[in-house]
Amino acid sequence: MKKVLIINAHQKYDGFAVGKLNQTFEDVAKETLQAKGCEVKTTYIEKGYDVADEISKHEWADLVITQTPVYWFNAPWIYKKYIDEVFTAALVQGKLLIDDGRTRSDLSKQYGTGGLSKGKKFLLSSTWNAPKEAFGDTNQILMEGKSVEDTLISISNVYKFCGYEILNGFTSFDVMKNPEVEDDIKKLKKLLVDL
Repeated sequence: MKKVLIINAHQKYDGFAVGKLNQTFEDVAKETLQAKGCEVKTTYIEKGYDVADEISKHEWADLVITQTPVYWFNAPWIYKKYIDEVFTAALVQGKLLIDDGRTRSDLSKQYGTGGLSKGKKFLLSSTWNAPKEAFGDTNQILMEGKSVEDTLISISNVYKFCGYEILNGFTSFDVMKNPEVEDDIKKLKKLLVDL
C-alpha cells in the first residue's frame, strides 16, 4: 500500500470539540506512512472538498483511512453528507462501484458485491468518550457486548459495499475523562507500521 488517502471527519463545536486530537492522529498517520515511503493525500471535510476530486482520490488510493470523532454513536453529520455526495456521484459515474451486485440473470450474486474497488483497503480510526470497558462485555448495559466495529459498521460497510477489504481499526477511548494520548499515538504508529 503505497498510496493513502486520510479523511479527517472532525466537526468542530467551539469550546467543546475543537479537533486537536483527531488532527493529531491524522498528522501521526501521515508522518508514519510517509516515513514508510507512502504517498499521502488528505481531506479535511469541514474545510471543504470537491466531489470529483474526492472520487479521484479514492480511485488513486490503495488505502483509505477515516479519522473521526464519535458523536452520538456515529461520525459527525458532515461525514455522512460527504459519503452521500461522493459515493452517489461515483455510483452514477460507474466509479468505485457499478451497482449492488445482484442480477436477475444470476440469482447467486449477493447484495453488496458490485464494487469495483477490490484490492483496496479501508481503516477506521475513531476517538470515543466511552471507555474501552464499555465494549465487548455482555454485562455492559448500553453496548451489550458489541464491539467498536459493530457500533460503527455503517461507516465500514460503505467501503465494503464498494469492494474494499476492511482492516482492523484503531480506537482511542475515554478521550475526555481519562485520555491516554501518548500511549494511543504509540499504538496507532505500530498499527500503521505493521500494515
